[in-house]
Amino acid sequence: MMSDPNHTTRTAVVPDDFIGSKYGRMFPALPVHDCPDDALISLGGPGSRVDATDGADDDGPEANPCIPAGWPIFGQFIAHDITADRSLLQQHASVNDLRNFRTPALNLESLYSNGPTGDPFMFDRVDPAKFLLGIDDAGAANDEPRNVQGRALIGDPRNDVHLIISQLHVAFLKLHNAVVDRLRLAGTPAGLVYSEAQRLVRWHYQWITTHEFLPLTVGQPIVDAVRENGRQFFHFAGIPFVPVEFSDGAYRAGHSQIRTAYQINQTFRANIFPDLAGFRPVPHAHHIDWRLFFAVSDALPPQPSRRIDARVAHPLVNLPDDVVGADVVGEARSLAYRDLQRARALDMPSGEALAAAMGVPILTREQVGLADAGWDGDTPLWYYILKEAEVLHAGVQLGPLGGRIVTEVLFGLLDGDPTSYRNAPAPWQPELPSAEPGTFTMADLLRFAGVA
Repeated sequence: MMSDPNHTTRTAVVPDDFIGSKYGRMFPALPVHDCPDDALISLGGPGSRVDATDGADDDGPEANPCIPAGWPIFGQFIAHDITADRSLLQQHASVNDLRNFRTPALNLESLYSNGPTGDPFMFDRVDPAKFLLGIDDAGAANDEPRNVQGRALIGDPRNDVHLIISQLHVAFLKLHNAVVDRLRLAGTPAGLVYSEAQRLVRWHYQWITTHEFLPLTVGQPIVDAVRENGRQFFHFAGIPFVPVEFSDGAYRAGHSQIRTAYQINQTFRANIFPDLAGFRPVPHAHHIDWRLFFAVSDALPPQPSRRIDARVAHPLVNLPDDVVGADVVGEARSLAYRDLQRARALDMPSGEALAAAMGVPILTREQVGLADAGWDGDTPLWYYILKEAEVLHAGVQLGPLGGRIVTEVLFGLLDGDPTSYRNAPAPWQPELPSAEPGTFTMADLLRFAGVA
């Protein structure tokens, strides 16, 4: 029987300010949800109820008909972007100007890092306005640049953790280079080419996030409500932060969307782990056909992601050595357990408490479905978010609690960034070529980058 969680009335410890830190809380006064470790192991460890061992479910009952397989990887790319860690003291000699702090933003720092001056090893020595690309075993420029030991020379090493995100990073490298070529053809002064290309890539990426990724993930009504009426729950004074309710609760629902196995191209299919583990060169035979991940071609529908529900693909409940280390054993190899344990370490509230605070419908114990395991208390936020999506939307999108948190935080980070497209002097629309004028999709990005 699962241990009865001890739902205390203790409040979370919140620092007086977030200088030097990018994390905070949307609801600092909510009581902490404390769960014994054996309860978390029973809920998220190997062989637990969240451990989906049937790989056939990827294209069967667990298949999400609304969200292609590439979007959860795009979501991981966003997560790495907004949580990129960079020491303040390494970047700036003075802390007097708060604008110099590394604040969370959707600004592709994971791609650009410190630019061709600060990180010249990432850029082409002959043409430093362009990114350097890695050459694969067939002589094609289809990989991240790597050192002699196979480690990627990129702004965020997490974008090499598995083959799919590594190839997505390459797509963005190629997008930037294609924009550089376009600007030069248009006569942009040489001294402005890099910065203008960076701006265009950032803004089109942000546009895709708000106009395609979010509607697919949370539903158009929530996106429209936040866009038209503003944020109700995520507030900050001047400098934005990443709420832990987002980073270690609602946004980690994406872990349930990852498939057990992926068709990478017409001839190569493999498990996400260990087969597609990263931190090594990508052979030409494993080059991604992006039509299998995003809605690029009507003639070749993409494979689906998994539904957002309280089941996680088995390879994520038994992570390989390359990801967690050879000395890690037992439940510590489970991403689901790690999600639950991290939330407890961060003094998170329960799902029920957060739903009550935000005024959205609260799931019943029957809907949560843990009573049969002897779980009598409230529900860990991560698991609650998954069950909310499963029960209220059949797992095809997040529910009202998870969806609102994700939407408000991503819009808030854009609103808090003076360089984002939402803070442009005049209303902005995409400028790069697209199938439909006035907008820009992931399919347009992949085509313009020359990878689809």
